[in-house]
Amino acid sequence: MKSKLSLGSIAGIKLFVHWTFSLLLLYIIYTGVSAGSGLVDILWSLAFILSIFGCVVLHELGHALAARRYGIGTRDITLLPIGGVASLESMPEKPSEELVVALAGPAVNLVIVLLLLPFMHLMPQFSEMEQAAAVNGSNFLLMFMTVNMVLAFFNLLPAFPMDGGRVLRALLAMRLGRAKATRIAATVGQVCAAGFVILGFYGNPFLILIGVFIFLGARSEANYTQTRSMLSGFTVKDVLLKQFSTLRSDDPVAKAVQMLLDGQCSTFLVVDNGLPVGILTRDAIIKALSDNGDGTPVSEVMDADLHTLSPNMRLQDVFQQMQQHRKEMMPVMDNGRLVGALDQENITEFVMIMTARAK
Repeated sequence: MKSKLSLGSIAGIKLFVHWTFSLLLLYIIYTGVSAGSGLVDILWSLAFILSIFGCVVLHELGHALAARRYGIGTRDITLLPIGGVASLESMPEKPSEELVVALAGPAVNLVIVLLLLPFMHLMPQFSEMEQAAAVNGSNFLLMFMTVNMVLAFFNLLPAFPMDGGRVLRALLAMRLGRAKATRIAATVGQVCAAGFVILGFYGNPFLILIGVFIFLGARSEANYTQTRSMLSGFTVKDVLLKQFSTLRSDDPVAKAVQMLLDGQCSTFLVVDNGLPVGILTRDAIIKALSDNGDGTPVSEVMDADLHTLSPNMRLQDVFQQMQQHRKEMMPVMDNGRLVGALDQENITEFVMIMTARAK
């Protein structure tokens, strides 16, 4: 089953909704029925949630368009029950640019609030709101404006990797450098995440999910930035993998299975006539066995979207490319000749060695 459903694209950016989003809609319907609400009230609640997530899309689009200004693309925007995620290819390295990208999302929500201010005379007073049990036609605009204000200021909390946490990192990086700024921002983010989880147990359970998301995101971002920092000053030739297993595109998957069992390699470079034509991963091998059997030609299951490297490329840039394009291995070419390969495991081992030497 596909985990995401495509909703088309906006400004050239693909828009997806995760299947778990349907659970949120079902939860709203269930709570409405349990509370004895009528069909009209339930429909108003659903319309309100969908309109809020429309603002979430605009929020993420704000990040994406700001990043595009600095030459950074966005793979897609995905809607989740706890919000939206814009999958930027990377974050700007310059603190001032990251600051702009981070603030662009909350700025969109504040613009929506400003656009609604002229309609304040159509909205009920807050004293009347206290008497309202649910969203309806009379209080829709006021609650819509209020939620956008909450979205703007909630996202500005210094809970890295949320927008406010990225603002904090950008400001710190102007004086401390990116690596140290990321460590500080990640620590602050994880403290905030723990607070969300605690509050979630006494209030809204969605805060628990948000807290877990922030905690894991902060740790992942800190590790990524630390790794890039340690790779600074090195090139591909410093960690070039010269001994690696290869297959031909016309080999059967059965041969790949045997090589997988005979050695420690889990990713194979597919080479025809001395030139790389694809990458075959362990996951692709297992899927091929499950779908079509071990007689399937390697050419049908390999990843033919190759990203070749040169020996003198900066290692930290290559690491970023591998993360962006989700590549387990990349061939290394020198003057049209295959001289080696680089894989994720080799980079990880290099970082471990550098860390041990530093200690």
